[in-house]
Amino acid sequence: MFTPRFRPLSPLTLILLAACGGASDPDVAGGPGFELDATDALADDAAPPPVEVPAGSPAVLFLSDSIGAGLHLAEHQAFPAVVQRRLAASGRPFELINASESGRTTAGGVGALDWTLRREPDVVVIALGGNDGLRGVALEEVEQNLRAMIERSRAAGARVVLLGVRIPENYGAYAEDFAALYPKLAEEYATGFVPFYMEGVGLVPELNLADGLHPSPEGHERIADRVEGEVKEALEALAEPGASR
Repeated sequence: MFTPRFRPLSPLTLILLAACGGASDPDVAGGPGFELDATDALADDAAPPPVEVPAGSPAVLFLSDSIGAGLHLAEHQAFPAVVQRRLAASGRPFELINASESGRTTAGGVGALDWTLRREPDVVVIALGGNDGLRGVALEEVEQNLRAMIERSRAAGARVVLLGVRIPENYGAYAEDFAALYPKLAEEYATGFVPFYMEGVGLVPELNLADGLHPSPEGHERIADRVEGEVKEALEALAEPGASR
């Protein structure tokens, strides 16, 4: 079993640690006594009108950590809700099932499947692994959990979109092997795939809250830019005659 050798934490490491931080440690982002200024998240902004979802529309399940949950933001500001609004506006409405949870690992994702798949989603978007990588979980275990989520989602009749996750380069060869795991699985299972869905958001001050660690509403809009297309393709494929999942 490969054991990662860690170098000193870089600023990007700290950002990812906070972004994937567990709900049991809510102050991990800013240290003791951390409080988010109400002006940071714009969480008090009026929510947009609810998305109209016609009867019979497909359901899309998002399995993610604090990023998908929109930590420190209002529910409508997190990228899964942004994707839903955009696709509804373009004629591809779907029921949103956001089962993201702060601190979730791939093992937590597998554990949540029995409950979440009861909603009978047509598409499952998987954006997990950051917590595993930052904790140095064995790649074999991460791969096994991702495979389980993909296979069980498909067995339940859903198409899968896998979002690529990376960890900082200071994790050495472990980081390289970790990053390579996602495109490998996407190719093997022919899933929808988004390479490193946080690209262009981490370490960009204007796209993060004042803590410098969690995406701002604009940051989530940028994440949605990367994710929207693959979700749309998955929804379009559902309508194709004889489409396999």
